Amino acid sequence: MEDMIVSTLERAMVAGTPLLLATTGEVVCERSGILNLGVEGVMAMGAVVAFIVTMTTGNPWLGVLCAVGVGMAISILHAFTAISLQANQVVSGLALTMLGLGISGMMGKPYVGKPLLVKMEDLTLPFLSDIPYLGKILFAQSPFFYLAILLALAAWFLLEKTRLGIQIRSTGENPKATETQGIPVARIKYLCVLIGGGFSALAGAHLSISYSKSWIEGMTAGRGWIAIALTIFALWNPGRAIGAAFLFGFVFVVQYLLQPLGISPNFLSMLPYVATLIILLFISFKDPRRLNAPAMLGEPYKRGER
Repeated sequence: MEDMIVSTLERAMVAGTPLLLATTGEVVCERSGILNLGVEGVMAMGAVVAFIVTMTTGNPWLGVLCAVGVGMAISILHAFTAISLQANQVVSGLALTMLGLGISGMMGKPYVGKPLLVKMEDLTLPFLSDIPYLGKILFAQSPFFYLAILLALAAWFLLEKTRLGIQIRSTGENPKATETQGIPVARIKYLCVLIGGGFSALAGAHLSISYSKSWIEGMTAGRGWIAIALTIFALWNPGRAIGAAFLFGFVFVVQYLLQPLGISPNFLSMLPYVATLIILLFISFKDPRRLNAPAMLGEPYKRGER
């Protein structure tokens, strides 16, 4: 029984890692006032690029770097449309998702079913991994796991404790007042969109070269949409996102544990998305003033506008 619990929690950490990476990036992006619904497409691009580069070069870290670069590059399209052209951010984000899914499917078609010979090895931390139970759960994981937690904590520190973080939050709350202080609002928004794109691509890279070690079309399986919901669930706080992401990672794992009980696999596959809807429904009853949502989230801003 103890071994099953440890194994379940260990797998929950693995399943929650891409959710934490994508959610952290979306939090940073939305705190600047930009709503990015293109997370799913950017994750798919990161996954396919990381897989192709890793298989071609035999270097998984080079695959990760290329994936992050591509994720940031494709996110520029959304940034330009939403910031420079002041277009509808919902439409632009949805277009980015469709573009990313389409291009990744085309790029990855020759690689479907091919196993990845070079894998991202787990990183076992000395001494800490010997701690009973917790050692195996927390200190013998993929490098992506540690990176996800470090980046979430770094994002929290950036947003809450630094001058740049104040400027990012001010841009999302009141860009007019921020502009009067001589702060380049558009530049900050661009920066946050690029950071969000890099994090989403990193999440996709985890799926293809660490989590499943293969490429199949649609392997993101809606995780990008769940990350957007988790951004709300975490109240736009990267620190809260850590617990939220691994909670949903546990929900992903539970569906596999329940299969031997004879429950329909189709029903079990719905569990993460049903949980997402329940969370959003619960949040909808809360006082909007307590949600901590950026006041200008999704609203276009023209420089010099009064």
